Amino acid sequence: MHDPPLVHPPHVARPLRLRPFRGLTLDPSRIGSPASARAFTRPYDQVADRLERWARRGQVHHDSEPALYVHEYAVGGVTVRGLVGALDISRVAHERRDAAVLPHEGIHPRQVDDLAARMSQMQVNPAPILLVHHGPVAVREVLDREQRRSPDRELTDRGGQHHRVWAIREPSTLATLERELADRQALIADGHHRYAAYLQLRAREPGTATRAGLAMLVDQDDTPLHLGPIHRILGHTTLPALAAAGARIGAVLREVDAERAIGALAPDTLVATDGRRWATLDVHLPPDRLAVEVLHDRLLPELRPRPTRLAYHHGVNEALADIDRRPGVAVLMPAPTFSRVLATCTADRLLPEKATSFQPKPSVGVLIRSLRDG
Repeated sequence: MHDPPLVHPPHVARPLRLRPFRGLTLDPSRIGSPASARAFTRPYDQVADRLERWARRGQVHHDSEPALYVHEYAVGGVTVRGLVGALDISRVAHERRDAAVLPHEGIHPRQVDDLAARMSQMQVNPAPILLVHHGPVAVREVLDREQRRSPDRELTDRGGQHHRVWAIREPSTLATLERELADRQALIADGHHRYAAYLQLRAREPGTATRAGLAMLVDQDDTPLHLGPIHRILGHTTLPALAAAGARIGAVLREVDAERAIGALAPDTLVATDGRRWATLDVHLPPDRLAVEVLHDRLLPELRPRPTRLAYHHGVNEALADIDRRPGVAVLMPAPTFSRVLATCTADRLLPEKATSFQPKPSVGVLIRSLRDG
């Protein structure tokens, strides 16, 4: 197993600024289903014309005036709201303390290249990247006030998410939001590669449209996203091999029954299973480190032989199904805390790939940004 090279995404410099844009919204029948993806399929250079054609048929709504948007979505008893706008990426920070946006994972340059080229051909930002932060009270009050009026759009998509959208165009309200967000920093919850693709597109094709990229900013103190783990599959690894690797770094593997193992998951305790036997793995966790960092930085390099593959699953059942099909060990991870992930970023350190899962994410197609609008 050879990990692909990852690089650190550039930092966008403060002020943190969301610019108004003319939102496009797909017809509800095209949101929350495979039909959403079909709007952005090959040939990519026909996507913008396709959306304009659908708009003439009444299958896409395209606002006539720019706005910032309050987007509230609800699914599975969880309601999240965020502020959606065109994120200003016109300036790159040379030091982390000047950054407006904080990545917490590295990126694959080739994937960034592909995404930038695709957006250039499509001439749209298909979906906002997801940013989270500790928002100021004044911004929360603005969103509360906007939501007292009837939404500009309300729909339930094919995937069962219920959406309400409010357009903010009043100049004094926009000025308040710009002022209150200016000195803030936001963490990328989802969309590291799209964020880097925004920056690459700006470098390749300088212009008004590429000086921004679509983003949704969620206040984690207001309507928090659930932060869960992403579990690991170590192909053709065995529990004895994992125990031996653990011993070399001072981690202790103990075989226990499945119920006891699952109940033992903790910030410094992983759970491992080959599908038949279960074990806990207690790791020494430095105060400023997460278990996923210890796993990747210290434990995996000690495995002999190296895993033949490294796979990722959001759910325990999916991880167990994987090792039922192919030999290996599933390593079940504890959920990180938002404060610890944020602390990692502010220390200018990246977590291993796929270290976090922020949920729920909004369906694609509720708010799209056309680069043709500038």
